[in-house]
Amino acid sequence: MPARRVGSVRLLRQGDEVLDEALILTFDAGHSFTGEETVEFQVHGSVAIIGALLARLGEMPGLRQAEPGEFTRRALENERLDLAQIEGLADLLESETEAQRRQAMKMFSGALGQKAEGWRGKLIRAMALLEVTIDFADEEVPEDVYPEVIAVLDGVMAELRVEITGVAAAERIRTGFEVAIVGAPNVGKSTLLNGLAGRDAAITSDVAGTTRDVIEVRMDVAGLPVTFLDTAGLRETEDVVESVGIARAKERAAQADLRVFLLDDPSQGAELAEEGDILLQAKADVAGGSFPGVSGKTGAGIAELITAISERLSSRVAHAGVATHLRHKRALQEGCDALEQARDLMLQNVEMSEIVAEEIRRAVYALDSLVGRVDVEAILDEVFSSFCLGK
Repeated sequence: MPARRVGSVRLLRQGDEVLDEALILTFDAGHSFTGEETVEFQVHGSVAIIGALLARLGEMPGLRQAEPGEFTRRALENERLDLAQIEGLADLLESETEAQRRQAMKMFSGALGQKAEGWRGKLIRAMALLEVTIDFADEEVPEDVYPEVIAVLDGVMAELRVEITGVAAAERIRTGFEVAIVGAPNVGKSTLLNGLAGRDAAITSDVAGTTRDVIEVRMDVAGLPVTFLDTAGLRETEDVVESVGIARAKERAAQADLRVFLLDDPSQGAELAEEGDILLQAKADVAGGSFPGVSGKTGAGIAELITAISERLSSRVAHAGVATHLRHKRALQEGCDALEQARDLMLQNVEMSEIVAEEIRRAVYALDSLVGRVDVEAILDEVFSSFCLGK
């Protein structure tokens, strides 16, 4: 079949035995996902058909089943994707919410690679200017290149610092937020969790101390991935098991991104509360109160609570950068540190062009690692371990 064409054919197992009717797509080298010459089979998706097709292909010399992430790894090796795009693809495959999808798609589209290429070009220009002073050290250089080099370094460092600051927010979008529901026993925490989830995720009872471990429910809140935590009721107790649950509750609540406190009385306060946390009247369906309340039993106030949570969490990710992984932050910080060192050297001694150029080269090396130009092998296994077979 001609390359880059689609055709409908009958797949035969042996002789005239029809395995399936399928669409066949053929790609020339340089035009497929991997960049290699490729044939794609689009078959009916039953387990039996796929199993029979794989078995028949496996009988052919030179064919084997792809390893996890092998197609994407080949795309990297053939320079169809850079390393940051591959991480974006992995995030895209695992995305659960709209915010995660948008962020991963930005990475997969090459946004970080484009920024890294821009920084690289500017720093190469700075090194070229310094090379002039090195190569012609015994001659009079027409103009002082240091001011232009310092301007380049300042500009790139400013952009790197913005990206470094935004990594934390971007990582929260990728991994998700935690919101802890905190309060005394029998205040309605488990009922509220069930109301938020729309199902019986937690056991509810009039018996104090029913919830003894942290119960987690993952939800999509305004496109953001949020895990709600139903914690043990906070009180003094001599029950050993319950006391362990209370200690865990305090620990998880302290680590959570946001806390929702259910209170019988606003004057009780909440000793674990931080600025931005939400304090609500518990069991608003039966208890009157002078401050906003919520009832997991009737649903009163739940919509308002979800809105308040989404507003608080959305404000925290408003300045999320393109870089989304801890690896990116480390590379960006290493590059920024090298440029700061280069700038300091320039201001200290104008006779240190070689050392300054080497520091800028170190920054370029760090930024190149973002897209996989260097130090690829050290992290490939970790990156591709999350891919499914054949992707």
